[in-house]
Amino acid sequence: MSEVAVSYPSPDRAVITLARDGSLNSLNSAVLRRLREAAEEVSQRPLKVVILRGEGRAFCAGADFALLSGEEGPPLQAGELGREMTEAVESIPAVTVAALHGAVVGGGVVLAACCDLRVAAEDAYFAIPEVDVGLPLGWAGVPRLMREIGPALTRELVLTCRPFTAAEALRAGFVNKVVPAADLGEAVDGLADALCAKSAYALREVKRTVNEVAEQMTPAMGRVGDSRLLAGAAADPESQRAMASYIGRRRN
Repeated sequence: MSEVAVSYPSPDRAVITLARDGSLNSLNSAVLRRLREAAEEVSQRPLKVVILRGEGRAFCAGADFALLSGEEGPPLQAGELGREMTEAVESIPAVTVAALHGAVVGGGVVLAACCDLRVAAEDAYFAIPEVDVGLPLGWAGVPRLMREIGPALTRELVLTCRPFTAAEALRAGFVNKVVPAADLGEAVDGLADALCAKSAYALREVKRTVNEVAEQMTPAMGRVGDSRLLAGAAADPESQRAMASYIGRRRN
């Protein structure tokens, strides 16, 4: 299987699967490009629902070490790849449903925030560690989180980097439903079945309207400045020390 696979279980449904289980489905440059391509591919089909899921032990553990450290290119490039990917996912015309389990970390939280609906397993755990790494949260993660959970909780979670559970994510309004881990697939498929029974036109137009209003309230698309923030962190000595320390702890 490719590191990002697209399947079509039925004519009105697609599934995009992150398949880097060995690295908890972390995001490197190739995966960011392939996710963007997958989003563009499904956007060309008359679908009602697109499910986004992670293979194996986690949904997505965020940015890969090589992406964070600059081994795969300059930070500005990584920022632009992430921005293009998240905008492509958010722009999918069909209703997008994120199936969340295991680690949902950093860029994985932002990726989930790009989806319309989110169902989490009880074992899902969330964290936004970018500030600990010496980085501002990029890929328009701040406005997307503010839309879902408000500014006060966004500030707390992004600035403190504290982890939070699926139960807290439900209370905050970030996820729509929490189910036992063994039932996640069935719950997501059931939600997709219910949506697929509805008018494609109605689904598409409601999604378009909600996204337009959300964008007017808290713009997230086209935030090229976020990429420059990441480049700024690469030039800041304190941020670089924080990143080296974080990567060293994680690798050991």
